[in-house]
Amino acid sequence: MAQRIDLKDLNVYYGSFLAVADVSMTIEPRSVTAFIGPSGCGKSTLLRTLNRMHEVIPGARVEGKVEMDGVDLYGSDVDAVAVRRQIGMVFQRPNPFPTMSIAENVLAGVRLNNRRIGKDEASELVEKSLQGANLWNEVKDRLDRPGSSLSGGQQQRLCIARAIAVKPQVLLMDEPCSALDPISTLAIEDLMDQLKKDYTIVIVTHNMQQAARVSDRTGFFNIAGTGKPGKLIEMDDTRTMFSTPSEQATEDYISGRFG
Repeated sequence: MAQRIDLKDLNVYYGSFLAVADVSMTIEPRSVTAFIGPSGCGKSTLLRTLNRMHEVIPGARVEGKVEMDGVDLYGSDVDAVAVRRQIGMVFQRPNPFPTMSIAENVLAGVRLNNRRIGKDEASELVEKSLQGANLWNEVKDRLDRPGSSLSGGQQQRLCIARAIAVKPQVLLMDEPCSALDPISTLAIEDLMDQLKKDYTIVIVTHNMQQAARVSDRTGFFNIAGTGKPGKLIEMDDTRTMFSTPSEQATEDYISGRFG
């Protein structure tokens, strides 16, 4: 099952403010695509347009197209909730539901979608999702403990388990390691490498080394100045981007001569 996403002439607005301008790109299926660039250049905003979370903000809207396997996700007959089911999201800070157990956290998204689920099926889904997030062996003896009892890195993997329990096709990750220590970061990076066999993954990161380590393709975004829109400067295979980028601004940013 392909999960290719094509952006065509995408403009992203907050009210009358144009936050991201003229983005066209292809996000390849079953791979990791990284968005890099300075703060405020629209990377996270663009990420949220991919599963229609951007429009939850009052006055926010998009122009242009976001197509998944040829279907316009902003088409008039497309249900935004269904889009968010297919395209899961993992946020910057781990956000397990503090009053729920580890097992309940995994099932939260499934139950939110009003899916009735029997006890055996629920147990199976919890185990499978936690295994998918490489967390099962660490928590299998304490599934009834609160999700908030886990370490930060474990909480982030719990959030990934919660996202994949809904059986999405795409996973969006907005700086998923920025609040984590190096060992937890490595665990999430290893996990991304495993997950891309089954999912299309898009990650926003400020960590150049992380982008170089985990992604297959990288898009560099930049902004001309305060109040100006973020733009995609170039996008290519990660190895090419980090060795021979075609734009000077990309080279300056990657090599740390930027800003």
